[in-house]
Amino acid sequence: MPNELCAHLDGIDEGIMPTSTGCAECLKAGDEWVHLRLCLTCGNVGCCDDPKNTHATKHHHATKHPMIRSFEPGEKWLWCYVDEVGFES
Repeated sequence: MPNELCAHLDGIDEGIMPTSTGCAECLKAGDEWVHLRLCLTCGNVGCCDDPKNTHATKHHHATKHPMIRSFEPGEKWLWCYVDEVGFES
C-alpha cells in the first residue's frame, strides 16, 4: 500500500489551488519552462528538473514541502521529495 511507503500522502490537500498558470519563477524572470509541477502543500507551480531552472525542486528545498504532482494535462502522478518515491494517482 502506498501509505506504507510515504506518510506524506496523508497530508495532501485535495482542494489545493495553483497559485499561477505557469512556473511562477520563470514567469517573473521572463523565462520558459518544459514541464510544470504543483506543490501539494501551498499550490506553488514550478518547472521540472529537465530545464535549467528546476524551480519545483528549489521550492521544495526552500520550504520543505514534501509532495508535488504533475501540472501537465493528462499526467496523473505524485512525487515525494522526502521519501524519493512516486505514485500514479
